[in-house]
Amino acid sequence: MLQAIQQGDESAFDALFRRYYEPLCHYAGSLTDGDLDEAEDLVQQSFVKLWEQRTTFEVQWSVKAYLYKMVHNRCLNRLRDAQTREKYKVYNAAQLEQGYENDPGAASELNERILQALDTLPPECRRIFELSRFEELKYREIADQLGISIKTVETQMGKALRLMRTELADYLITLIALLQWMLL
Repeated sequence: MLQAIQQGDESAFDALFRRYYEPLCHYAGSLTDGDLDEAEDLVQQSFVKLWEQRTTFEVQWSVKAYLYKMVHNRCLNRLRDAQTREKYKVYNAAQLEQGYENDPGAASELNERILQALDTLPPECRRIFELSRFEELKYREIADQLGISIKTVETQMGKALRLMRTELADYLITLIALLQWMLL
């Protein structure tokens, strides 16, 4: 089977995928704190990488062990990336807070601009945006809570982000320039 995959046999790859997809998702789920959407995404990414590198990969033990190791590494990378993002958020929050201490009016001005931008959103779009950004719910949780499809949540979030970017564009350019100046 491995040689067939390395030679580009899609049916062999499909058979491998069908055999290991579900068990790998369960394994990834245990490493993602039960986030099955994230687990499925990581497993799919692993299979995509396997297919893309089919001509160069070498399996030293077994295909099963190789796949589990790929998924394991993807899960560890996800955890590391999440920790890095969290550190970055804390650092940025501290920098913004320090900037606001130097200019107390900036925080209230930003809040006012955000509220104005939120007011331009259609009601359903605004509700989805607030659940995602302020209550930090995942798209699936929002869809379940509002009784809509995940695709609708994705579409509405895309719309909200486009509108918010447009409404806050002038302010964001000024804010970025201010932050760069403060960091010099």
